[in-house]
Amino acid sequence: MQPNPRKTKSVRMLGRVDVAALKKAVLAIPEDVWERENASKPNRFDALDRTHHIVFRFVKNATDWTAYYDLPMWKEFRPLLEPVMNEAVADYRYARGEFPRIMLARMAPGGVILPHMDSSPVARWPHKIHVPLETNDRVTFFVDPGHYRLAEGEAYELNNMGTHAVRNEGTTNRIHLIFEYFDPDQPVPGMAAFPLRSGRTPV
Repeated sequence: MQPNPRKTKSVRMLGRVDVAALKKAVLAIPEDVWERENASKPNRFDALDRTHHIVFRFVKNATDWTAYYDLPMWKEFRPLLEPVMNEAVADYRYARGEFPRIMLARMAPGGVILPHMDSSPVARWPHKIHVPLETNDRVTFFVDPGHYRLAEGEAYELNNMGTHAVRNEGTTNRIHLIFEYFDPDQPVPGMAAFPLRSGRTPV
């Protein structure tokens, strides 16, 4: 299928969001929790190198972005995550937008995410959104054809269909809230508009 024509072709600035409460909670997550969640994460890709993830929600398969499930830490972090995500996507003005994948990504100093494209069919339709919670001025995000420095507390949609990569040459962690967003009422070529699914399957 073709990528969603509403997706940005580079980087779209969505505006400033209030991340204070979420950042405080994320920085307080114990290291053993990061290790445990990263060891069991469903998003294992070579390009991600040593980046640690805590996944709150993920898709059930690689072809259907409307079918997803909640992981255990979603219940604890939901009151902190939802206000940030809803504020970030306000300008899309979708009547009943959905968030099929939600996670934290922590890159240590010296870390890299290798150049890659999100080639999975499930990544071709939702918007891919980043909200930096902790960063430094030596973190560089490459989104073909440019280089960007994403500011803490700003929300951005990134073109995951093009080549992108990250390098942290600073001395502090880079932690992003990363999530996807789609409009279930938007017609998909060759398919009917998806109904809003009533069930999220927790694990």
